[in-house]
Amino acid sequence: MTGYGYTLMTEQSGPRDIVRYAAAAERAGFDFEVMSDHYSPWLDEQGHASYAWAMLGAITQVTERVELMTYVTCPTMRYHPAVVAQKAATVQALSEGRFTLGLGAGENLNEHIVGGGWPPANVRHEMFCEALEIISALFDGGYVDYAGSHFRVDAAKLWDLPETRVPIGVAVSGQQSVDRFAPLADHLIAVEPEAELVRMWDEAAQGKGRRIGQVPICWDTDRERAVTRAHEQFRWFGGGWKVNAELPGTSGFAGATQFVRPEDVADAIPCGPDLEGIVEAVGQFVEAGFTDVAVVQVGDEGQEEFLAFAEEELLPALRSR
Repeated sequence: MTGYGYTLMTEQSGPRDIVRYAAAAERAGFDFEVMSDHYSPWLDEQGHASYAWAMLGAITQVTERVELMTYVTCPTMRYHPAVVAQKAATVQALSEGRFTLGLGAGENLNEHIVGGGWPPANVRHEMFCEALEIISALFDGGYVDYAGSHFRVDAAKLWDLPETRVPIGVAVSGQQSVDRFAPLADHLIAVEPEAELVRMWDEAAQGKGRRIGQVPICWDTDRERAVTRAHEQFRWFGGGWKVNAELPGTSGFAGATQFVRPEDVADAIPCGPDLEGIVEAVGQFVEAGFTDVAVVQVGDEGQEEFLAFAEEELLPALRSR
């Protein structure tokens, strides 16, 4: 049975609201919740970027059932992988086994802030592989020493190792990333409903794990208002990850999307009150072989109304599909 999730979009809501939405999403009946881990929003109009790990700690205490996940954390520049392992183990202990560590190779937008520059993609992949090896070794327990081309670890140990090992999901986009990262992870993460990507993962990972996707929507009782909000807040999304990974700040995303029209965004993101359009967009992931799909409700405005709609109409429609 497909799992349906709610996205805690840290770029578009403040920290107290994020925690409040997390509790409300559990009450609405979502199966899991994913949280972005950003130092900066994509666009100035979004206006937020609080520390994901502090919010996750709070959320473990206001929820009881729903699974939690980072979507995704980069463990290579802004955070050292040994510290990421400690964060994840702590959230797993606080949530009593409900946490999955979602990891990716990162974006310039968030990682350049520590002053280390932004390496080319092949170097980022090398760093990511080393980070995965370090995190996995720490999850195994005991002392870890590691000497790689990019990272060193000296007698590190997780002193509060949770009873349930933290599962690791990795963001992949093609054959190269699947081949490199699938052997080091438990679950697939992707933001496009590509059946071929799922097939490649299943082959490389020998069928193990979940395939977790994410789809943006902009529900509103007024379609014009929804289209306006989606264009203002989410026009960055259409650039694709090869572009999005390289731009260094909100001004870059503003410039890259200056000619994107509201109707262009509405063609890519279901906008307004159309239940069937949202169900169809989510269904594309299910048909491609994804086991779990998280929705992003675009914008902070109207989140409570969206969650009421999800409880009363959207989740029942998805589950009866």
